[in-house]
Amino acid sequence: MKNEIVELEEVCVIGISVRTTNQEGKSQRDIGELFGAFTGGNLIERIPNKINNDIYCIYTEYESDFNAPYTTVIGCKVTTLNDVPTGLIGLTIPATKYQVFKSTGRLPECVGETWFEIWQSDINRQYVADFDVYGEKAQNPNDAEVETFVSIK
Repeated sequence: MKNEIVELEEVCVIGISVRTTNQEGKSQRDIGELFGAFTGGNLIERIPNKINNDIYCIYTEYESDFNAPYTTVIGCKVTTLNDVPTGLIGLTIPATKYQVFKSTGRLPECVGETWFEIWQSDINRQYVADFDVYGEKAQNPNDAEVETFVSIK
């Protein structure tokens, strides 16, 4: 895997969350439902201080590694967490080093394939916070481009 390594500053996100696991396909169901609640409930319009309309899907609060439970947050990057609306949560992604992957193709399959590749790799992961960014190039679900940031040591 030849992918770019970047150092990112801390990122603040407001959104909704679910606790899940990759066991027995649970995360696919849970994250699909979370995306549905976020987009179907038009929650993006309730998020104050948005930097843009890119959707972040963050994987954090890992119990150990990708085989154990973790929390997924779907939301938008914001300038501050001072005004988190009722029913939403605020999360800070810490500043750290990331390996960046690009998924291209049909959603959500292309992102799932990227994560499978990451899980099978020998990347020295931190398991602090990893995330996918669904930006402007992810608008067409049949021909999307999504960036995945994996925190590394």
